[in-house]
Amino acid sequence: MAKQDKTSRQAKIDEIRNSSKTADRRRGGMIIGVAVALGLLIIFAAAWKPVTDWWDMREFDSKELAAIGASADSCQEVTTAPANGMQNHVPQGSPLEYEEAPPAFGPHYDSWEPIERKFYSSDRPDLGYLVHNLEHGYTILWYDETIADDEEQITTLKGLAGKFDSDNFRNKFKIAPWTSEDGAEFPEGQHVAMTHWSVGGAGEDDPAKQVGVWQYCSEPSGAALETFMKDYPYMDSPEPGAG
Repeated sequence: MAKQDKTSRQAKIDEIRNSSKTADRRRGGMIIGVAVALGLLIIFAAAWKPVTDWWDMREFDSKELAAIGASADSCQEVTTAPANGMQNHVPQGSPLEYEEAPPAFGPHYDSWEPIERKFYSSDRPDLGYLVHNLEHGYTILWYDETIADDEEQITTLKGLAGKFDSDNFRNKFKIAPWTSEDGAEFPEGQHVAMTHWSVGGAGEDDPAKQVGVWQYCSEPSGAALETFMKDYPYMDSPEPGAG
């Protein structure tokens, strides 16, 4: 009888152990499954934006620059003002203030942004770098916080930027945000501004003839941008030979 009880107890112990092992394997499998699922979710999330960006950009592949965005009549007339600040270089990080919103000329840092990158968002460099780009003949398209908060308009801007995706000097073009921290707002109802630092015509060498050039638009317009850059090419600038 005692032997039978002992055998019975051992059987129960073995059953409990086996059940525990089974439960442990089940829990281990669940943990692995959850870890795999989380890993796949992280990979999917990391890949999602590049894939969706690529998909969104496809629509611009077959479009000419002038066909992207709003029509040219969404922009105001071009305006100019006497320019100054040629070769007025200050150390990087020096405080700079510009009266215009956004600037088309003025003192600037002794370094500039490379030509390769065309579009900036919240990682935009300080204004001092970009004003130096203007001195080198760049056209800069600035967009305000209204545009920054509009995903469709940002896609349009990226479509515009994609038309200048080489380091050819003819593609001296950048798109950058203008924030409330930078200075005054654009004119009422205008959310985009194109700027250029002109010498008063390609080949002109009289600094007194230099002007800043602005054109404000209610929304991005490839047609207006194309005309602006034809009227004010990179050669029409104080230092067109620099990158």
